[in-house]
Amino acid sequence: VTTFKIPEDFRSILDKQVIGPTTENLIKSDFPEQSFKPKVQIAFKRLPGQCPREIEVERRRRLYRSFDIAQLLASKGIDSNQLMPRHHDPDNMPTIQEKKDPVFPIYLPLKIFDNDEYDCRTPEEWISQGLEPGSHDRKPVPGKALLPTDDVLGHEDPKSQKLIYEWIDVGVLDYDKKTELYLVHKTDKNGLVHDEEGRPILNGGITPEG
Repeated sequence: VTTFKIPEDFRSILDKQVIGPTTENLIKSDFPEQSFKPKVQIAFKRLPGQCPREIEVERRRRLYRSFDIAQLLASKGIDSNQLMPRHHDPDNMPTIQEKKDPVFPIYLPLKIFDNDEYDCRTPEEWISQGLEPGSHDRKPVPGKALLPTDDVLGHEDPKSQKLIYEWIDVGVLDYDKKTELYLVHKTDKNGLVHDEEGRPILNGGITPEG
């Protein structure tokens, strides 16, 4: 019976038995796992010596994840806060003598300069990334959106001079083909896309009751 007697320093023995970090994903997310995988044009069956498809997907995923659109724009001298058109203030217009850049305020929306010819996926394909195999619920798709930090004033007057625009993590909920606009929702501090009652937003926010 004494063989099964617990030693007095049992806790210290357990502390020494460090196996290593777990490979289980402990981070809770409202985004499907496949929504983070990049699209690659590689055959599923490979020849000997060629890079396997799974490895190329993981390499590109890590590469794209290392990019930050705000830093990329800043490296080109672009201020993201200046990308959104604002109301003109004739009383505070800079003159050419002041040599301020830009002399003329921005008044053209970003949509005019948008080009989707080189997009790797169509909007419908992006939205379908929220569908998990075997599930009828469509989860949000992770993305970045240039949005005002003040939600209240941002809805009332998106062109207000007082607003500050930043690239914010969002969940893409839906896409309107007529207006070519995406419906997005800001993530909370935990990176989740929940409504006011703390429930995950599914299927573009449309409830079974409509």
